[in-house]
Amino acid sequence: MQKIKKGDDVTVITGKDKGKRGTVLRVVDAEHVIVENVNIARKHQKPNPQAGEPGGIVDKPMPMHVSNVALYNPQTGGPDRVGFKILEDGRKVRVFKSNGEVVDV
Repeated sequence: MQKIKKGDDVTVITGKDKGKRGTVLRVVDAEHVIVENVNIARKHQKPNPQAGEPGGIVDKPMPMHVSNVALYNPQTGGPDRVGFKILEDGRKVRVFKSNGEVVDV
């Protein structure tokens, strides 16, 4: 089970976009995620007439390491670390380290 999944609300804790919040759009591999409106690079795009894509400079979200983001905790209003807990019914769920609140419902 991964600590950060697609659709999670995360906060950037280090780097040029420190403090920004966004939603995880995609988990690239075990160590990289793409976060909405964070780590944006400007790409020089060649036109592709077959696909109907115009050329020009486009903004593209780039992957960032999972150690640079932390899950946003709505109870505390800030980033929080994540741990795991096995419930009585045998399910393994993610929990916030600060208050023990279950992330997954």
